[in-house]
Amino acid sequence: MPLPKLPADKIPSVRGRLTYDAPLGQQTWFGVGGPAEVLFKPADKQDLIDFVKNCPRDVPITIIGVASNLIIRDGGIPGVVIRLGRDFAEIKAEDAKITAGAAALDMNVALTAARASIAGLEFLSGIPGTIGGALRMNAGSYGRETKDVLVSADVLFRDGTVKTITAAEMDMTYRHNSLSDDVIFLGATLQGEAGDPDAITAKIDEIKTKRAESQPIRSKTGGSTFANPPAPEGADQKDYGKAWQLIDAAGCRGLKIGGAQMSEMHANFMINTGGATAADLERLGEEVREKVYAHSGVMLRWEIRRIGVPLAQDVDIAALAQKENS
Repeated sequence: MPLPKLPADKIPSVRGRLTYDAPLGQQTWFGVGGPAEVLFKPADKQDLIDFVKNCPRDVPITIIGVASNLIIRDGGIPGVVIRLGRDFAEIKAEDAKITAGAAALDMNVALTAARASIAGLEFLSGIPGTIGGALRMNAGSYGRETKDVLVSADVLFRDGTVKTITAAEMDMTYRHNSLSDDVIFLGATLQGEAGDPDAITAKIDEIKTKRAESQPIRSKTGGSTFANPPAPEGADQKDYGKAWQLIDAAGCRGLKIGGAQMSEMHANFMINTGGATAADLERLGEEVREKVYAHSGVMLRWEIRRIGVPLAQDVDIAALAQKENS
């Protein structure tokens, strides 16, 4: 059943592009999911600000980047989905700082920093997403997180106001920040340090090699499925284990439901082996969580973002989605 079409008077006039019932699934790294009720690609920053300010509050707004860490449910996304384009992907280097738009790819930020002899941002090359996504989830890899290099972020609030906020104001913790979900990131300033460009490039190449050797990067995947659980107070994190270790110990490496499978290469990576639905992926993730909990007493937390509505026949996923939104 298609999503209902929003009345024209609910959608503000824009200079960018509006598309109704816009396919999204094949734009995600998993290659699954339903359409956007309305997809909006703003012409520029002011077009985005005007739209958000004038959009009725009862119209849901969802923003997506390159959808590298995202499952869009099979019924699609109600309301308006915003996807930022090249006007939001500019990257500038000055002194030992990088200023990047929210749509800038993390890899491109790392490479720009390398060319400018700015060290400390190499870890971004191991994150398959955009700066906006990195800000949203405090993304990290190879020992560093976004909060470690963030000076400030420009954010757009639902009332149309734009503010520059510091990393401290965002209260960033492991894969989380304190801002509400309806805040839209416009860009960020990141702090690096002076370095040797050859050494920086060598580190980026090392990260690339490690990823290729340990992660199913050539599969339809979404990165780490679950966040590493924090150790209980007083316990050693090394003894407590990472998500992949807990998944492996529970016998879930290679576990399949439909076309969805936990990777044989990396137990915390979920892949679409071909023909998977979003419901297959989500059911597999929930099955893994249950098995890990039964084996170790640890309830894993999803790191992959899941949005949208299930199809009517997927009653178990619908119940899960309702519980999350309650």
